[in-house]
Amino acid sequence: MVSPKYHIIVCTSCRINGIQKGMCFQKGSVGLVQKFLEEIEDRDLIDDCMVTNTGCFGICDKGPVAVIYPEGTWYGNLDEDAVEEICEQHLENGNPVDAYRI
Repeated sequence: MVSPKYHIIVCTSCRINGIQKGMCFQKGSVGLVQKFLEEIEDRDLIDDCMVTNTGCFGICDKGPVAVIYPEGTWYGNLDEDAVEEICEQHLENGNPVDAYRI
């Protein structure tokens, strides 16, 4: 069984029928999933982190949105710079980034 230290769940606006459309998708959340994966690999956190894309969280005005467990820290209005900061501060050092918390 996989038991990562962190599970990062990113809204990519995926619908039940598999079609991606919605605010997070329109704001580039698919690229942010890739950015999380790249940052995790570059920082040698592969064994500690799992990244999953998901459907709508229902707070589209805050998108793109990600949630990091086990803490249940919600982040919004994400871009690539935010992902880098979250990876450095939260995933590497255990300190949530208040600037993006929702």
